[in-house]
Amino acid sequence: MVTALSEIPPLLTEQEMTVASVGIDDVAAVPGKRTTTVALDFGRITVDDAMVLYVFGTPGQSRFWFMWDEPARGSVGGVVVVDLRRVEDCFAAVDYFEDRALPFVVAVNGFPGADEFPVDDVREALDLHPGVPVVRMDARVEHALLRAGT
Repeated sequence: MVTALSEIPPLLTEQEMTVASVGIDDVAAVPGKRTTTVALDFGRITVDDAMVLYVFGTPGQSRFWFMWDEPARGSVGGVVVVDLRRVEDCFAAVDYFEDRALPFVVAVNGFPGADEFPVDDVREALDLHPGVPVVRMDARVEHALLRAGT
């Protein structure tokens, strides 16, 4: 998502998955997954002359949760990218933002099958508060989240 949003060449920490991830990263729901984020990705969005947003992408796996606090400090909000093939992996991120009263949006990524679940079903599955926006997007498409209406 950082790549799709950033106006500058992003700093990416995507790496090939190796045998070291066997038994640690569950990729059963995503056959063909070959890479994973291993640290913070970074990009930038200029809103106007007075506002620049710095975009940080963090890995969602529990072993990386210690990384979430630093980019969240001073943040204006967050995006929880949801892969409906692995919706249970999103609960920790939703809880993180709710526990800190940090505004966030849920972005349902446009993987195959994502459109078959209405937004209300996604909202219910994630037990979201009514004020949390839920949008559909494709994190692989440039400026997808911005076009999704956020």
